[in-house]
Amino acid sequence: MAYLTHIVDSYDALADTMVFFHAARFAWHNDDPDYDAVPTLRRLRLDHVRRAGYVNLRCVWVIGCPDEIHPHLDAEEAAGDSSFNGGGGEEPKKETTTKAIYKRAFEELLPGTPVPDVVAVSCCSQFAVTRDTIRRRPREDYVRFRDWLLQTPLTDDLSGRVMEFAWHIIFGKESVHCPSAKSCYCDLWGLCNETLTCNEGSCEGRYTLPAVATLPDHWPLLGWQGEDRNFTGPLD
Repeated sequence: MAYLTHIVDSYDALADTMVFFHAARFAWHNDDPDYDAVPTLRRLRLDHVRRAGYVNLRCVWVIGCPDEIHPHLDAEEAAGDSSFNGGGGEEPKKETTTKAIYKRAFEELLPGTPVPDVVAVSCCSQFAVTRDTIRRRPREDYVRFRDWLLQTPLTDDLSGRVMEFAWHIIFGKESVHCPSAKSCYCDLWGLCNETLTCNEGSCEGRYTLPAVATLPDHWPLLGWQGEDRNFTGPLD
């Protein structure tokens, strides 16, 4: 809602380049060894953003890539699952998933656009985008996206996840948007150190998926077991 409201309200006076980012500085999904947004934003290469038009502010593939959602197959599977649909007598309903409802939501958000076979982008709804890219769509499109969020019967977690896997498509990228981690780190943040051990989806030491989404108290100074992390970055 915050992202779309900014675009709608400022459509005629948008900055050349914009970063859409969550409010918390330290968050489990920030693509940094300390889960710290500050170096992520300080290192951001705006020249690359301007060339690309849109960039996801996460290079690691953990969660989202390389093939997170198969809209047609996932919808068919959900439709054929009696427990998902509340059938089966007294058996409880299976929890609704983003995958199960994505196809229908995509058709509502982007009517007339063919639903892709595969959708993938690294999580988690943090990106940079240029004014020109945003304005490839009329303001009315963003009003409609916001109205969809307000009117959909989907819970906020589901509608938010639908948007998470739609921003890159809204901004003109292919439905599968998973650049290699090595090139992404280099292009996005200038982390081109050849000593990084990289494969297609990750670079060793850059990001570790935590076991839980809530960082420990006193992070980043103290770690998961209360150990001193020797954090040397600024805290103000």
